[in-house]
Amino acid sequence: MSAAVSSMLPLTGLGYDVHRFAEGRPLILGGVEIPSARGLDGHSDADVLCHAIADAILGSVGEKDIGFHFPNTDASIKGISSLELLRRVMVILRTHQGRLVNIDSTLVAEAPKINPHVESMRRCLSEVLGIAPARIGIKATTNERMGFVGREEGIAALAVAMVLIPEPTNPD
Repeated sequence: MSAAVSSMLPLTGLGYDVHRFAEGRPLILGGVEIPSARGLDGHSDADVLCHAIADAILGSVGEKDIGFHFPNTDASIKGISSLELLRRVMVILRTHQGRLVNIDSTLVAEAPKINPHVESMRRCLSEVLGIAPARIGIKATTNERMGFVGREEGIAALAVAMVLIPEPTNPD
């Protein structure tokens, strides 16, 4: 017997990811190819923004991280688009009867310039996440030339997701 739903419970999750630069790879951020001499190194397309968003969504419903669900030892996902990984994360969210409300994210990179591509990223992510582009915040900042990001060794991304899940009136 299923418990009746009295209201929706708001939950949040935090995601963080980082990838080092790699020669000979395209730079994909938010599902969009960004003009750059270097891409990011990873088992998938290394879309650091999508990975941070995936971890935020997974964390909001108490799931383990993206590396658990899609390990870099899985040959079947070698080179996979991170947008496809996000689609699979949305299936996991739906198994919790969750509904994504919004995403807020920050990319941390000295180069290349991110802001000219933000609207394209928002539109691309919107299609996969099933929310309006206006509900997807993407900001960009530098690391003021400090640390690995400041030395232009890689890019970091942070994301917060808000989801709603049914709150049972009777937890039995």
